[in-house]
Parts: sequence; C-alpha cells; structure tokens
Amino acid sequence: MSEFRFNEEVILMNLEAADYTEVLQQMGENLVKHHYVKDSFIPAIIEREQEFATGLPTAGVSVAIPHTDAVHVNQKTISIATLKNPVDFVIMGEVSETTPVQIVFMLAMDEPHSQLELLQDLMKIFQEGTFLDQLLQTDSVLELKKQVTEKLNLSDFKGGERL
Repeated sequence: MSEFRFNEEVILMNLEAADYTEVLQQMGENLVKHHYVKDSFIPAIIEREQEFATGLPTAGVSVAIPHTDAVHVNQKTISIATLKNPVDFVIMGEVSETTPVQIVFMLAMDEPHSQLELLQDLMKIFQEGTFLDQLLQTDSVLELKKQVTEKLNLSDFKGGERL
C-alpha cells in the first residue's frame, strides 16, 4: 500500500484529444512518466473503459472517472484533465450512448477499498454543478489542485484511509 499523492504533475489543463482513447493514452503516459503507474496501466485502462464505460452526464459539466486494477499502480494518485474541447465518452451503464466529457478524473489506486472511497467522494462533488464549472474556469494548475484538495479533503486521505 502506497501513500496517496496529488501533485501538480498529475493535472493536465486544456488537454487536446480526438477521442476518449487519446485522452486516456495521454493521461496514462503522464502517469507512467512520473512513475505513478506501470506501462501496463495504459492498455488496461483503455480496455476497462471499453468494457465498463465511466462517462457521467452530471449537472452542467459531463465527467469521466476511468480506473483499472490495482496491479498496474505503483503510487496512489488521482490525475485530473480539463479538456480543451469536449470528448465523447460512453455513459456508465450504457452500451453506446455518449456524453460530451469536459473533465476527466483518472484514478490510480493500489487497493480496491481506497478506490471505492474516492469514487464515493467524487460522486458527491459531481452533484454540485457549480464546482465542476469552477474547475473548468480555473486557468491555474495550483488553483485547480487547491480546489480539488479542499473539496475532497485529500490532505486527510492517507493510504486510502481518512485520518
């Protein structure tokens, strides 16, 4: 079990991509580059997204929460990307219906229970449309990190357990 880390290097702003696989590829490559995940993470997260879609049409701003098995993770983190232009992701629980995603929250968790806890916390903030709008309007990586850290209480999130 690793410590949870959330640094500026895992935040990508105005990411340009033609489709969801390109979004996942770029975000995954960034996590590999910074040693958060193994090389196997990228094909695993793309395959999982194809089998179990993660697009969520939330109030105002659609999001996606791609994640995959813990075996591909070196260091627990959440990577966030704001997209320059919306990218269609298949809606969670659907076969082909899509939603135009503008923010992606990619989870890299090395234990299933910590992934579940973080997913639950994310679902709470997704219900607040104004918060997601604020993230899209933010033009600073440091400001986005601060907003997400405060909203998710990430400073208290150590090793998958709240302190």
